[in-house]
Parts: sequence; C-alpha cells; structure tokens
Amino acid sequence: MNRNSSGIAYGIGAYVIWGLLPIYWRWLDRASAFEILANRAIWSLVFCTIFLTYQKQLRTTFKLIKNTRTFSLLALTSLLLSANWGIYIWSVSVDRVVEAALGYYITPLVAVSFGVLVLKEKLRKMQIISVLLATIGVAVLTIAYGHIPLIALGLAISWGSYSLIKKRLNAGALETLSIETLVAFLPNFIFLIYLMNKNEAEFGKDLPFSLALASAGIFTVVPLLMFNAATTRLPLTITGLLQYITPSIMFIVGFVVFHEPLTASKIIGFMFIWVALGFLGTDLVKSSRSVN
Repeated sequence: MNRNSSGIAYGIGAYVIWGLLPIYWRWLDRASAFEILANRAIWSLVFCTIFLTYQKQLRTTFKLIKNTRTFSLLALTSLLLSANWGIYIWSVSVDRVVEAALGYYITPLVAVSFGVLVLKEKLRKMQIISVLLATIGVAVLTIAYGHIPLIALGLAISWGSYSLIKKRLNAGALETLSIETLVAFLPNFIFLIYLMNKNEAEFGKDLPFSLALASAGIFTVVPLLMFNAATTRLPLTITGLLQYITPSIMFIVGFVVFHEPLTASKIIGFMFIWVALGFLGTDLVKSSRSVN
C-alpha cells in the first residue's frame, strides 16, 4: 500500500469511528459531559504512554518535549483540541446539539480553505465540484438553522486550525498526541479529583462503569492517531473533504438509532453533501489508480 492509499485508509477509519462515537457517549450518559471529558484526557495519556513504551518511542518523545518550538506548537494544538471538545460539551449542556452538528459540516470547508490558501494546495476538477456542492449543502443547513451559528463556527475553526498546525508540524502521530495529552492531563486530573472529593463523580462508584469511563481513552487515542497519520500522508484538502464521513454517519445514527426529527431542509442539505462525497470518492479512486 503506497503512502497516499494508506493515508486515505487511516482517514476513513478515523472518521468512521468518530461518526459512531455518539452511540458510545450516550451509553456513558450516567456521568456528566465534563466528567467524561476529564476521563478522556486522563486515560488518553495512560494509553499513549503504553503505546510509546511498546513501540520504544519514549526517547523520541522526550526530544520533542525538549524542542521549545515543537512543544509550544503542541501545547497550542492541545489547547485547540480541548477547546473543540469543550465547545461541543457545552453545546450539549445547553441543548444546542443541532448547531454543534452543523459545525462538523462546516469544519471540512475550513480545512480545505486552509489547504488552498495557506498550504497552496491545488484542487482537481472533481474536488472543486465536491467543495461547491458541500458548500451549498452547508449553506442550506445554516439558513435552516436561522441565525449565525457561533458554536458551529467555534467547532469548525478550532478543529481546522488543529489540522493545519499538525499538517505543518509533520511529526510522529503517537509522539505528538502523547505530548498533547500530557499538556491536558493536569487540569483534567485536578477537576476529576475535585468531583470525587465532592462525591459528584461517577468514576470510582462501581468497577464496570469506571472501566467504561476509562475506555474513553482508547476510543479517543485510536482515531486521533489514525487522523494524525492521515494528515502527514495526504493534502489537507483531501483530509478535509473526507471529514464529511463523520457527520454523515452521525446523521444516520441520530435518525435511525436516536430517532431524532428529520426536516425537509435537512434532507436537502444532506443530499448535496452526499453527492459531494460521491464526486470525492470517484476522484480518490481515479487518483489512486493513477498513482499505482
């Protein structure tokens, strides 16, 4: 498998997992959203450390930490990642999930824009068609929402910026993710201890659910590693367009599993995006054949 094909495989894998995660988060709804977030950060570092030890990459990780510029950039990406998760969790707590979902449709357009404007990547004809169709679909969903979607824009800009920095950094996926989780560990650990001292934490009350919360680390680390591997192998425009897989799966999960209402405007918006994915898939198949 060449570098381009493996990048596409990693990207699709990450976005499929992220699309299915709402089922897992709903299963953990006994705990508050912020407790789930804290457990994600804490146990992500634990699993990253295990992986680093297994792959004998602890020394290279320490070298990245000692590099002031690299560590500063990873501290920034850690902040962007935490902001993205925090905005999403807050939107859930104030019943603005629809606006948050819209953010996941805007995010690829931000990533593609960064790829073209900042990294000077070129779009092929079918990719341009995909972007235009996806833009129309997002516009329809935005108009249907009724006002400027600040939460959606916050989610899109934070994740798009995260993708851009990780692409330009071009360092090892596991090492960089480990440093990001290291930066986020302390504040989340303090918060979890605070909840436990106030007897407001679900973690520690019973073993099965505590293990379920701890498993949030593995469900966080694996797709992020796959995403980071994809960003180092593919143009940001491609990883951005592939990202429509996640909200499309989330849409199916919401409609089929959670029985959320489906309006005519949503159907129209999603149709444009699905057709865009069709054009993108055709382009990726053709480009893969030309490389092989």
